[in-house]
Amino acid sequence: MNILNLTQHPASPEQVDAGVINPTPEIKAKIVRLITFNSLPNLDEINARANAVAAMVDGMPEKFGRAMIGGAPFFMGALETALKKIGIVPVYAFSQRIVEESAGGSEKKVIFKHEGFVEV
Repeated sequence: MNILNLTQHPASPEQVDAGVINPTPEIKAKIVRLITFNSLPNLDEINARANAVAAMVDGMPEKFGRAMIGGAPFFMGALETALKKIGIVPVYAFSQRIVEESAGGSEKKVIFKHEGFVEV
């Protein structure tokens, strides 16, 4: 089952291989505007934005059973609730953090390897 990307960032190649679909650039821009908070929101604004994201997803011609979400922790509960009301299961991407060190230990490189999804 396809998973719609409702995060601020494009899905990684590994996430795409696992079934994540990035929305069109126009829809992605709308989603990012709704899930990004530049000032302190109140509960009404949080719920209104979560419901607006869910309505946008519900109105898409392509139907999704799951949606990958992420962003401001204070927004995730409202978004989970709004998505569940329209029959979409929210999921969070889980990546393993791998640190690779150079032979002398002078340089470190951090790699995030997609491991799967946490369903809520």
